Amino acid sequence: MSTLDTPHVTSLLNRLHEAAEASDREHVEKLMATLNAPGASIETVVAGIIAAENQDYTAIYRDYADNFLAVSPDFGRFLYAIVRATKARRIVEFGTSMGISTIYLAAALRDNGGGLVIGTELEPTKVAKARANLAEAGLDDLVEIRAGDALETLAGIDGEIDFALIDGAISLYLPVLRLIEPSLRPGAAIVGENAFDPAYQAYVRDPVNGYISQSLPICEGRGNEFTVRIG
Repeated sequence: MSTLDTPHVTSLLNRLHEAAEASDREHVEKLMATLNAPGASIETVVAGIIAAENQDYTAIYRDYADNFLAVSPDFGRFLYAIVRATKARRIVEFGTSMGISTIYLAAALRDNGGGLVIGTELEPTKVAKARANLAEAGLDDLVEIRAGDALETLAGIDGEIDFALIDGAISLYLPVLRLIEPSLRPGAAIVGENAFDPAYQAYVRDPVNGYISQSLPICEGRGNEFTVRIG
């Protein structure tokens, strides 16, 4: 039995996913209303989000301090599978939130024989909740969560990175990738959830930058991008 399927981890994840669905329902409904408004398109909505984030992304995401903004159970299990398949031992996660995705990543590391998830989260209250959730899962020994702006907390990472999950402020996807890029080993996998930023997509899909990349059908409509470092 995998760590992910042990009773206490399964029970915790079920409870956290239920809490996430309840806390994020209003946010999702507002987003869907925006997307379904006359003349709206995903491109215009994303452009508006990026423009707002460029003004002050810290203020925007601190307004979501009570929201999980979490991955789905299916996507979490996909993350677990990718980490197991790549035999990753060292992971970077941009956008830890309350630690749901981190549990999937750390469970995979446990079953890979150990390693470290380096997570980063802007909101201090979420950092505290994520640490508590990981301790309850019995996986906190595999995780280091850095509190603060990812452009600072992920600067100068020592050692190679085998896997990266990018799931935070949309306007920071490309800057965060460029920041950790020197540490990505050849063959490292990168998953971007909600990777709607055209600049990010163009960068990872251009072979000259040393990646091969394509969109993922998992959780269709979420803009998920699967990328492998080849250079």
